[in-house]
Amino acid sequence: MTPHDQAAVRRKVTLASAIGNFVEWFDSAAYAVMSATIAGLFFPDYDKSAALLATWAIFAGGFIARPLGAAFFGRYGDRLGRNRMLALTILTMSGATFLIGILPTYASWGMLAPILLFLLRCAQGFSTGGEYTGASAFIVEYAPEGRRARFAAAVPVTVGLASVAGSGVGFLITSTVTTEALQSWGWRIPFLLAAPLGLIGLYLRSKVEDTPVFRSLEQHDSVAQEPLREAVRRCGRQIATLFGYSITNAVGYYLMSSYMIAYMSEELGYSKSQAQITNVVSMLAYSVACLFAASASDRFGRRPMLIIACAGFVICPLPAFWLMGSSLAGAMVGTSLLAMLVAVIGTSNVPALVEMFPAKVRASGSAIGYTAAYVLFGGTAPFVATGLVSISGSAIAPALYMVAVAAVSVVVVLRSFKETRGLALDRGVETVTEHA
Repeated sequence: MTPHDQAAVRRKVTLASAIGNFVEWFDSAAYAVMSATIAGLFFPDYDKSAALLATWAIFAGGFIARPLGAAFFGRYGDRLGRNRMLALTILTMSGATFLIGILPTYASWGMLAPILLFLLRCAQGFSTGGEYTGASAFIVEYAPEGRRARFAAAVPVTVGLASVAGSGVGFLITSTVTTEALQSWGWRIPFLLAAPLGLIGLYLRSKVEDTPVFRSLEQHDSVAQEPLREAVRRCGRQIATLFGYSITNAVGYYLMSSYMIAYMSEELGYSKSQAQITNVVSMLAYSVACLFAASASDRFGRRPMLIIACAGFVICPLPAFWLMGSSLAGAMVGTSLLAMLVAVIGTSNVPALVEMFPAKVRASGSAIGYTAAYVLFGGTAPFVATGLVSISGSAIAPALYMVAVAAVSVVVVLRSFKETRGLALDRGVETVTEHA
């Protein structure tokens, strides 16, 4: 294959992974954008604070299925291929999201409505358990040496753009329809968009061949028969290390992307439109910062960038939350500061979670460590933050939570993470046990 052909294939791979990942995270963002409206429609008998807590509890509940999804899709990707796994994740996510869009509310079906909402959120979580790490492995295994982070940046960038699109759609709907229309049918629009977007992503992914690394495993009859078990047995330290610093990635992302809209409107007194505009600004800052942070990661390595990001989350949350309460401009600066820190940790995490695991157990090992962090800390972050504010009466309580989590991650990176930038992606299990 000529260099021109290789470049064309990599562009196709990046586009297929990026669009599919965009669909996954647009669907997740839709729930966050409409959280306040959903609270009133599915929990009308609760007071405002309790209804919002119940809504975030269902949001967190969707993460319960992530470990099952990580185990299922990780094993699927290591045994049958990265591409087949990604096709199945996008079908599951877009289908579940579309069904949320046509789900009757409490007024029609009573308690059955929030129960079904919870189950559909579980289906979304099941899908997401394999999507992010699967898309990461797919892109990185195609990327040229020395440019893995820059190619892999397509994964976090599309996460940011999906949130921008979700917030943009939310802002357009809430600013152009009446309250009655929003509660009747307007809130459903972001969810209903899942069907056409999912079909586009599925089509693009079906047109791309599986990665050279996985094809090599097939050719040499080296595909793991029990990749999940082997990953746990041989790569326990890598899984624990990935979990230890990904908790900051998880809390930072979900507070920044999902919680801030409700936080600004419910706790700081901004209008919903102002909160959504601020979210769009911060997510655009995140998306742009990803490009620069990825280049720095390829130049300086994963470990220095992870240290900078985690230390930044120890230092910056308190000033950022103070800025959020000062003015709308301050809120945009504060949330953008946190967003750029998420970009720094995310753009090094994507190639690192691929590089630290050997080829035959890569999808399984990375999915376990990364997903566990998002289940225990990411999905619960909005719920914990809302609860901390309610209990303490302090609007900066979420910042203190973020600082505490980041302090743990700093210790993990300093003590356990060894540089992965130069590791061969086609190496076997026996050569990786001393790396984390």
